Amino acid sequence: MGKTLTYKILEKHLVDGQLKAGSPIGIRIDQTLTQDATGTTAFLLFESMGTPRVKTDLSVSYVDHNMSQFGPENHNDHLYLQTVSTKAGAHHSRAGNGICHQVHLERFGKPGATLLGSDSHTPTGGGIGMIAIGAGGMDVAVAMGGGAFYLTCPKVIGVELTGKLNKWVASKDVILKLLSILTTKGNVGCVVEYFGDGVETLSVPQRATITNMGAELGVTTSIFPSDEKTRKFLEAQNRENDLDLLSADIDAEYDRVIEIDLSKLEPMAACPSSPDNIRPITELEDLKIGQVIVGSCTNSSYMDLMMIAEVLKGRQTYEMIEFAIAPGSKQVLNMLAKNGALADIIAAGARILESGCGPCIGQGFSPASDLVTLRTFNRNFAGRTGTSGDQAYLVSPETAVASAIMGQVTDPRRLTEMMGIKYPKIEIPKKFLIDDSMIVKPLNVDEARKAEVIRASTIVVPESPKPLADNLNAKVLLKCDDKITTDHIMPAGAFLKYRSNVPEYAKVVFNCFNEEGKPTFAQRALELKANNIGGIVVAGLSYGQGSSREHAALCPMYLGVKAVIAKSIERIHKANLINFAITPIEFADEKDYDGINQDDQLRIENLADSVKSSDKVTIKNITSDFEFEGRLVLSDRDRDILLAAGLLNYTKNRS
Repeated sequence: MGKTLTYKILEKHLVDGQLKAGSPIGIRIDQTLTQDATGTTAFLLFESMGTPRVKTDLSVSYVDHNMSQFGPENHNDHLYLQTVSTKAGAHHSRAGNGICHQVHLERFGKPGATLLGSDSHTPTGGGIGMIAIGAGGMDVAVAMGGGAFYLTCPKVIGVELTGKLNKWVASKDVILKLLSILTTKGNVGCVVEYFGDGVETLSVPQRATITNMGAELGVTTSIFPSDEKTRKFLEAQNRENDLDLLSADIDAEYDRVIEIDLSKLEPMAACPSSPDNIRPITELEDLKIGQVIVGSCTNSSYMDLMMIAEVLKGRQTYEMIEFAIAPGSKQVLNMLAKNGALADIIAAGARILESGCGPCIGQGFSPASDLVTLRTFNRNFAGRTGTSGDQAYLVSPETAVASAIMGQVTDPRRLTEMMGIKYPKIEIPKKFLIDDSMIVKPLNVDEARKAEVIRASTIVVPESPKPLADNLNAKVLLKCDDKITTDHIMPAGAFLKYRSNVPEYAKVVFNCFNEEGKPTFAQRALELKANNIGGIVVAGLSYGQGSSREHAALCPMYLGVKAVIAKSIERIHKANLINFAITPIEFADEKDYDGINQDDQLRIENLADSVKSSDKVTIKNITSDFEFEGRLVLSDRDRDILLAAGLLNYTKNRS
């Protein structure tokens, strides 16, 4: 039996375990990336490990999230990250140089390499043929120190692409189609691997759009082969030496195969408020809109924005629409400025936002109340825009620009018949504009010894987890439903600036569930903690989906949360819980979820012993007087980390 591309790369990087689906494995990590919202904590943890220099082939610290800078906190983080990363032997991409995933694809992505990033959209690198995985900052810190990354050996879902996209149909519509099939839940422990004749019709930026938003499937990562289109992209980036042509064997067998005929796709949208709430644009036409944004790590490439510029040239966007673009990198912005495309976009009425994450994470450009906003982003969780009750639709750049012109949701294919606008075919440039002046190179060893790290008072070393209790007496602090995201747990937007100060950021844990005039989740948790009573969160399916933000585990740990009991827990969040010594427990019988209420008193006897050697744990609901069983779906390493009181202690004990 032939090998999948996924298993070929994993095999070359395997350092522990066997390549058998469902079993735990450890892989060597070639590259890491961090961004400023997660990177400060990651580097603080890296420093706590006592390793002076990174041991990867390449590590890059990016600034792309917290750039609004209201108050000193964000700039304090930037200065810390630049000085600590270059001292530790990592590159640093300064604020304004672009979104980590776009810049990494342009300047550092390498076919066949492994990339671990403290951002859930790190799988963007799969568009260039990498095994690129999002993880919590603690896991990335360990990888920077030379440690292996542990994961469940994945099943591989093969997606066979045939045909060719029609005019006005985009690569964004490919991943929206796949989301309509697989949805956002039930795909933990899988990798999506694309193959088939249709692959060669897609450029690297188009592939990167698909692998980027593939994170919303809940899979470990997504990957495309490295082929002649990859060669063309790398040559244009003056990086042809990084090329390695890679593909699955012809007779490779997949755990499941999904066929998508590109020629039969139509423009689609993810409707409020989930990336898998998919409908064709034809069913949404005539829906009035008030805002359109093109950008984010999903759709901010040179190709995307040149298409926008060509369509808008000599035209105006609808007067009642706020229209904005956010180029994904300085490279993209410079090229648009030099060839006149930026002027065409500005003349059409667009606002130009920074090359960063911005509105995608609720950092500005929030829509008005009761307003429909179209965005070329990857997530539309409720309230993520910064507006309560928001109506955010995720669409392709083609649909976005057509709708911006017409003032309502518009099938972009109608632009040709209504306005005579021909679909602009944008090719990969023969040469991209190369300017790495905003990437600070690492200091050499001698320079690093003398260098000082700038640490402002707003940067606080995280508290260490406490050892597991032998017998846990705890109270249910919150009972929540299915598909609770890390945005629900730890809000982004204006609160992101507190990420480097856990005691401050922890005040808004589960802020969306707090009721006016009543004690907040944080206040109730701290009161229990002061009385040596643990806190427990009870949840439904797919708890912790979305962002990789480890603060969704780190801050609850600080507040005294000891366990999460859920019907299922998403991969990255489960790893983060384990890393910070919060025990992840799954209901053995999902019906037992109905027998628990907020404020119930629970007792878990022999918790530490169960984590050590059992696959189940008995939980007593003291309040309603019934017992139920929980499952401990843990690898041996997971158990050791929990018993060591977290990954940092585990790593120190082994060094």
